[in-house]
Amino acid sequence: MAGNAEAMIELDRQRMTAMAEKDVATLNKLISDDLIYTHSSARLDTKQSLIDAMASGATVYTSVEPSDVVAQDLGSAVVLTGVAAISVNSAGKANSFRVRFTDVYTNKGGAWQMVTWQSTRLA
Repeated sequence: MAGNAEAMIELDRQRMTAMAEKDVATLNKLISDDLIYTHSSARLDTKQSLIDAMASGATVYTSVEPSDVVAQDLGSAVVLTGVAAISVNSAGKANSFRVRFTDVYTNKGGAWQMVTWQSTRLA
């Protein structure tokens, strides 16, 4: 399965766009049921809690733009690292910031899905 690096960078860009567009169908397809999502605030989400927060309007991503993304293709998993500029409304407050992230996708029965996200806010 080597050679998936560029495809995973594009797949993650699609996931980020889906977050900004509240595209729940795409998110359900691209995110693993066992997701561990660690926000830059150290808050943890599961797939369900992340999608529920977006669907309810509690967390509204207005923009998620990746840059400087590098992929490590490990065969059945791809680790992405990079920077993302995020604009979000959370608990009624608008906020824009940049994070450095590590993101892991794994191949589950022929479908690539995100299993882990960890981000640290940049100054």
